[in-house]
Amino acid sequence: MILLTFNLMNIESETKNDVQIFDDERLSITEANTKSILRILDIHEIKASFFIEISLIEKLKNLIKAISAQGHEIAFYNKNSSASQIEEAKKFAEDFLEKQIKGIRQKEFKIADADLKLMGFSYISNIDNADILFPFKRLKRDSEITEENGISIIPESISPYSQLPYNDFVFQALPMKYYQNMVFETLKNDDFVLIYLDSWQFTDVAKYQFKVPFYRRYNSGKKMEDKLEAFLSWINEKELATSRMKDYIF
Repeated sequence: MILLTFNLMNIESETKNDVQIFDDERLSITEANTKSILRILDIHEIKASFFIEISLIEKLKNLIKAISAQGHEIAFYNKNSSASQIEEAKKFAEDFLEKQIKGIRQKEFKIADADLKLMGFSYISNIDNADILFPFKRLKRDSEITEENGISIIPESISPYSQLPYNDFVFQALPMKYYQNMVFETLKNDDFVLIYLDSWQFTDVAKYQFKVPFYRRYNSGKKMEDKLEAFLSWINEKELATSRMKDYIF
């Protein structure tokens, strides 16, 4: 099973030549990127899970409604929010969506599992930092979903052969043929492959003059859209199963 997920967050990079890009424009960039992702998913009739950065929940209310209306899962991405902010955002989102928010993803700033369970979350999908050196670290990992304090813990997928993680950076950097082979081989060994991409990767960084490291500029923007198109076409061609996170777990 392929679990395709997207982290929705504003691009935080500084700009070149004193170009001013304010929060409202960064939010507009995130909306445009997300609509591109939705268009590609719709063409290939694939459903995904969208992890929305908590501070953007109220600002992206209409977009979140559109994502949900297209049959995708809405979950939370906790960048640095407090427990009370998460709880408030969860109630707000569940009220306007009239659906339960079951999943949350965290990276550097983490709320305790027990506290997230009390808020009504059913699963946690934590991820690690993805930089240029990360893929070259050999990692020990367990591909099994576990349960702690009554909440499901979903591990980050790593290829048992290449030891490469299925994070945003690896998808962007690897040749598509190699990435497809990696996924195919992993599915022979593991029950699922959890893939995540970031909405900011679909940004035309040159147009907005963002200061982005060379290894992050590579294959960003329209090229990232093309890679996603190619990957989803391959999934359908090979008739590989995909699922939203909440459907697979429960």
